[in-house]
Amino acid sequence: MPLPYVLLSAAVSLDGYLDDTGPERLLLSGPADFERVDEVRAGVDAILVGAGTIRADDPRLLVRSAERRAARVARGWAEYPLKVTVSGSGELDPGAAFWHTGGEKVLLTTDAGAARARALGIGAEVVALGDAIEWRAALEHLHDRRGVRRLMVEGGGTVHTQLLRQGLADELQLVLAPLLVGDPGAPRLFGPGGYQRGRLRLVETRRIEDVVLTRYLPTAPGTDGEVSAADRHWLALACELAELCPPSGTAFSVGAVVVAADGTELARGHSREGGDAVVHAEEAALAKIDPADPRLAAATVYSSLEPCARRASRPAPCARLILDAGVRRVVTAWREPDTFVTDADGSGLLRAAGTEVLVLPAYEARAKAPNRHLLG
Repeated sequence: MPLPYVLLSAAVSLDGYLDDTGPERLLLSGPADFERVDEVRAGVDAILVGAGTIRADDPRLLVRSAERRAARVARGWAEYPLKVTVSGSGELDPGAAFWHTGGEKVLLTTDAGAARARALGIGAEVVALGDAIEWRAALEHLHDRRGVRRLMVEGGGTVHTQLLRQGLADELQLVLAPLLVGDPGAPRLFGPGGYQRGRLRLVETRRIEDVVLTRYLPTAPGTDGEVSAADRHWLALACELAELCPPSGTAFSVGAVVVAADGTELARGHSREGGDAVVHAEEAALAKIDPADPRLAAATVYSSLEPCARRASRPAPCARLILDAGVRRVVTAWREPDTFVTDADGSGLLRAAGTEVLVLPAYEARAKAPNRHLLG
C-alpha cells in the first residue's frame, strides 16, 4: 500500500540527548534553525508527535510565518498542516495547546484509547486502529483517508526509534548542537533495538549558526515481504535511470539498480546503455557485477519495468539473467504491457523459481513517463 514520505526531524546534543531533566525545555538550536524548521513544516501535509511529547512539551506545531501560510493557501492547501498524535491509551489532556491551535487534528489510538479520548472530549478526529497501534496501518490511514503525502515527525525518541527500526522513515534531518547533557535519565533520540541494516546515506550537511544540519536517507532493502523506505528510494532511482535511455520506437526505456542487503549499490544500468541498441537495463547492470560476488544471493534488483520473460534480441531474458545471478528479490514499478510481447509475465517466471517480486504501483506513472510514445 502507498505510504506517506516520512521525514524524521530532531535536534540533539553532542552526546545524543533530546533534552535534559530540568523543568524547562532545553533549547538545542537557535533562531536560524527554528526558521528552517518553520520552512520544512510549511512544505508538508501533516506533522506528527507522540503522546509523550504532548505531555512533556505541549507543542503547538504551527507554521509561524504568515507568508508561508499564505503560500500554502495559494497552492490550495490548508493554512496549517494537519496535526497528528499517536497514543495507545488515549489519556491526554484535552486542555493542551496542541488541540487548540492551528488547523485540523487527528488522534490515532486503539479501540480502548478511542473510548477514553472521546470521554475526555479531546478536540480532534479520533481514529481507532484496533487492539494495538501498528505503524504501517497508521501511515496507510493518513495516506488513504487524509491525503497525507509528506509527513514530518518531530518526536519523541520512542516514535523516531520505532519508525526507523521498522524501515518506515524515508529521511532523517538531524541537527547537532554544541553542548553535552550527560544525564542518563534524560531522553535520547534513539533507543536500543534492532535497526535497519547498513549505513544511512549522507545527502546534505549545512552549518546553521552554531549547529550543524545533517540529512540522511536509508539504503537497506526490505525483508520478509515488507517494503522499506529504502526500497522506495532505489525504485525511484531506477525510474530516473529510465529517463537516460536513448529514445526508441521498438523497445521500452527502463532503468535498473542492483543493491546488496546492507544497502550498498552494486551496479546500475539502463536500456540501450553504452550504444548497445538491444541491451536491457537489468542486463546492463548485472554485467557490471562479478558473477561470483557473494552479495548477489541476498541482493535486490530494482527495475522500473517488470523484467522480461521473453525477448528476441538475446538468448536469455532478464528474468532468467536475474535467476542465474542468484538474486531472489525484485522490486518493480510496472507490469510489462503487451506492446511488444503478448502475455509477458516476467514476475510469474521469477516467482515460480522462488524469487520474491514486489510491485509498487505508486511508481508506475514515473516508469511510464519515458515510454509515453509507445503507449498511445
